[in-house]
Amino acid sequence: MSIRNLSTFFTPDSIALVGASSRAGSVGATVLANLMSGGFEGPIWPVNPKYRQLLGLDVYADVARLPRAPALAVVCTPAATVPGIVAQLGALGCRSVVVLSAGLEGAGPGGASLRQAMLDAARPWLLRILGPNCVGLLVPGIGLNASFAPAAALPGRLAFVAQSGALVTAVLDWARERGIGFSSFVSLGDGTDVDLGDLLDYLAGDAGTDAILVYAESIRQARKFMSAARGAARAKPTVIVKAGRAPEAARAAFSHTGALAGADLVVDAALHRAGMLRVHTTAELFDAVAMLAHRLRPGTGRLAILTNGGGPGVMATDALLAAHGTLARLGPETLARLDAGLPPNWPRANPVDIVGDAPAERYRHALQVLLDSPDLDAVLLIHAPTAIVPSATIARVLLPLLRGAARPVLCCWLGGASVAEARRLCLDAGLPVFDTPEEAVRALMQLVDYARNQALLMQVPSAENLDPPDRAAARAHVARLIGSGCMHVGEASAKQLLACYGIPCVVTEVVPDETDALSAAARIGYPVALKIVSPDIPHKTEVGGVALDLGDAHALREALAHMRERVRILRPEARLFGFTVQSMARRPHALELIVGISTDPVFGPVILFGQGGVAVEASADQAVGLPPLNRVLARDMVSRTRVARLLAGFRDTPPADLDALCDVLVRVGQMAADLPELCELDINPLLADSGGVLALDARMRLAPADSADPLARLAILPYPDALERQVDTRLGTLTLRPIRPADAPAHQAFFRALTPHDVHLRMFSSARELSDAQLARFTQIDYAREMAFILTRQAENGAETLGVVRVVADPDNIVGEFAIVVRSDLHGQGLGTLLMGALLDYCRAHGLRELRGVALAENLGMHALARDHGFTVGPDTDGTVALRRVLADEAEP
Repeated sequence: MSIRNLSTFFTPDSIALVGASSRAGSVGATVLANLMSGGFEGPIWPVNPKYRQLLGLDVYADVARLPRAPALAVVCTPAATVPGIVAQLGALGCRSVVVLSAGLEGAGPGGASLRQAMLDAARPWLLRILGPNCVGLLVPGIGLNASFAPAAALPGRLAFVAQSGALVTAVLDWARERGIGFSSFVSLGDGTDVDLGDLLDYLAGDAGTDAILVYAESIRQARKFMSAARGAARAKPTVIVKAGRAPEAARAAFSHTGALAGADLVVDAALHRAGMLRVHTTAELFDAVAMLAHRLRPGTGRLAILTNGGGPGVMATDALLAAHGTLARLGPETLARLDAGLPPNWPRANPVDIVGDAPAERYRHALQVLLDSPDLDAVLLIHAPTAIVPSATIARVLLPLLRGAARPVLCCWLGGASVAEARRLCLDAGLPVFDTPEEAVRALMQLVDYARNQALLMQVPSAENLDPPDRAAARAHVARLIGSGCMHVGEASAKQLLACYGIPCVVTEVVPDETDALSAAARIGYPVALKIVSPDIPHKTEVGGVALDLGDAHALREALAHMRERVRILRPEARLFGFTVQSMARRPHALELIVGISTDPVFGPVILFGQGGVAVEASADQAVGLPPLNRVLARDMVSRTRVARLLAGFRDTPPADLDALCDVLVRVGQMAADLPELCELDINPLLADSGGVLALDARMRLAPADSADPLARLAILPYPDALERQVDTRLGTLTLRPIRPADAPAHQAFFRALTPHDVHLRMFSSARELSDAQLARFTQIDYAREMAFILTRQAENGAETLGVVRVVADPDNIVGEFAIVVRSDLHGQGLGTLLMGALLDYCRAHGLRELRGVALAENLGMHALARDHGFTVGPDTDGTVALRRVLADEAEP
């Protein structure tokens, strides 16, 4: 639904427990005991007609007799009673309810499910429901334990959200043992109302939460989830365990892409695109908790290993290299400083083996040098116990350095009882401690992967000068095919569609028989390739339906006869509509790739890239991405495959034209966004070499669109080019359009052209340059929740930005925060009025109810512009004024 009224789950001032009990082991008794022992300072009101008092508290017979509306209610009564209780709570004024009860899938009065009856009862009051069938909610900072978990949570700054009740209790136990605290601990249960997207939205803005950890078993409402996940990941570290990774049996599909783009690959792609870190096991989850709780950041992950034994150092190195990590190379200055405090026989390399008899001071010296060194990003400290110096003594000497370290130090105390005190000292100091070198390396690589995802999220793409596709011709072509009942589309028609998007294709002609095949080959020029055309044979090579390098008419005749015979024997029921004749591409160094589109039931269309050819399923080398794509995202997709190494060049083979390849991926992403009828597409093989790319074969599957909104199936909204228009101004004809990622360089130039005074008025600061993260945030916007319009005109070096207005809506699309700025040398030209008018039109069309802004009290020009457009300008408060305009009555129905 939304984040409306979610705050009362996390900051209630009173609690009612409906179904409180004294029966040992019951949910009602356990929750009441947890509420009482948690330290919550507000009133707790048990509700149950069977009792007068429980644990010294007065008990109320029903909800109607409560002294007032509780800020939060917890319900643990039989399923059949829940809808009625929710209705009573809503009427009383309660706005947040945790429903622990299970069994609401059963039918209630009137035939509807109890779950639906519960939602219907809550809707008139905007009452929010967590659950049903959940363990509950803990907010340790205010002493709230509204759960039946067997252990309480320690206060901290890490939020945990889980769809599994069992995992909630396991993580609570594990975290208490290690002293890790939480800002909130939420069991989603069935997520009937409050779902994962709602909680990500809320926690992203929670000042008490530094990082978010999620355990998810299913993801629904892909666009809402992606918007919330991207927003959360931009705001703070967000880690997710997505269960259900077991590979499905290869499913029958019209295209290779449909078979290869499995559900788990798509989930990986979505989480990668969102900037989150995905971990796969409970052990990795616990590692992630440990690392996030200590707010460690690994840079690029260059690791130095400090050890008192060669074996553990080798084990750590093996684990690091197997995980594609980076072993730091220590420079001459670092080695010289280490030499000053280490014995002559130390290996003078990383791992830094300080020898088994190392006293505490030797450890301290080596660790200090490594923490000071510019050659590394993180340190793995490994200690194997010896009889020479107690492990605890070493730990005590190192603790001041470990506490003050500006880079991650992962501690691995190998052994049992002899290192127990050293472990405890580090844990008590809030340091991450691991039992084995492999566990420590795995935890570091999680942080490295997360840093890479974040870097991708904040990348500033260069301008993409791609010619616009012929969308009108593409849509007309698809409409003709569907109108003729052609849903499984062969090579020739598929290539017609590719041509509309500027994807290079080999010259191809469709012919019905031998005579026309010979004529086509003569026009094209030998050698040629010959392929069958049959809607009943998706993979032509399986029946010998492809013949290559036919050098003359005799070879072509033989190939035609052979193909007919093979189809007759192997697939007698198949319809043979003819053949394609195409020029034979002579590209000896080209790699065979596959690029395609598949449709996921949750995330909609996805793009697949990988090694192609006839053995594409066997090679299993592919990456998946969500459209729309740009070159940065396309390059990332390529980099996640093994074939990327070959594309970089090897031996006498020069590197492939990666820009041309990425442009094909971007174009295919455009097709996925533009054509809702396009369910599957294969371009296989797509040849790639230093001369560019060339599609040799293609096929696609169509289906009538199942929604009037062509964008409804997309998890991420593409650039809304329909909002582009030309406007006449005093400066001539300008382009008014939404901002896009490729505008980043022009946006930086626009910012530099602002005077310091204008920067102060807009940013409330004196910044003279936008950071890459700021630039990405301003230009890579989520069109589902925000909009920025820019005015541009052509200049010698391309389009220049003259002004920008933006609005960011809350997740409920009720209130939008806006800002506007015009280039300093263009004030007084009417550009601000033009931009403000475009913003108001957009907000009304999208149902936004209210616009708000903040301006400095001295910004009189902004005050005047706002008043001219119907805003109220509030009084001066601490040097700022509030700008507000209500649009609710003006919004389109």
